[in-house]
Amino acid sequence: MRRHERALLALAVVAFVLGSFSAYDRWRVIPASPSQEDIDGAVLHTLSENVLPAQEARAFRNVIGSVVLVRGEADAHSAGDGAPEKPAPEGGEDAKPDISGIGTGVVLVDRGVILTNLHVVTGARRIKVTFADGTESQARIVGLRPEQDLAVLQALTVPEGLQAATVRPSSELTPGDPVIAVGFPFGIGPSVSSGIVSGLGREFRSQEGREKLTNLIQFDAAANPGNSGGPLVTMDGSVVGIVTAILNPTEDRVFVGIGFAVPIESAASAAGSSPF
Repeated sequence: MRRHERALLALAVVAFVLGSFSAYDRWRVIPASPSQEDIDGAVLHTLSENVLPAQEARAFRNVIGSVVLVRGEADAHSAGDGAPEKPAPEGGEDAKPDISGIGTGVVLVDRGVILTNLHVVTGARRIKVTFADGTESQARIVGLRPEQDLAVLQALTVPEGLQAATVRPSSELTPGDPVIAVGFPFGIGPSVSSGIVSGLGREFRSQEGREKLTNLIQFDAAANPGNSGGPLVTMDGSVVGIVTAILNPTEDRVFVGIGFAVPIESAASAAGSSPF
């Protein structure tokens, strides 16, 4: 017996362990697979605790790197817009230039090629643009398309890593599609407003009697002076048009719910190339 004590003890330990595992297998509770109701509840709880960004916010984030502030500067002694000259202010070289126009532009090519409205820079002796990262640059006009109220600018200083806008054919739009307008209304911004495409193929002639614009996108996202030249953007962050006009039957230059944009196909061709 003494010779076999160790062997018997080892067998007893093995038997105990095996018995313990057998009892665990019989008594352990196997969790049931989650039901679809459980999954739906978990998803709803997560969404309620972690609100996703609005689609307008995502669209704005995708395009903002391509949006620029455009300022047309006239000489200090000039009205810059065809008005009679004003007396030169005292101060000589310290005199500040008048601002003849404030609007918005969209970077079409990352070399600093910018689309804006012609009426934003008309009469300006100098043009200054401010990029999304704060870089300021002088710019010159390298292309005009008066029949669509478009001007193409080339920035003289281009920030590193400049983002060109992603564009999408306006032919894919249908009335009711959500859009945002991004720009600098009254010089405030960048600002974003949201709305929908109200119609396609519209015509517009301003109260000033400028040349009639055709084949426009009508939209109802709020736009005001300063939005001119800014992008009309779909929810995926793609530019489909260049904001160019607002309709108001009164003499006030404020938005009443009807805005117009030049389709991006026409706008891009003003720069001498097709984006598609």
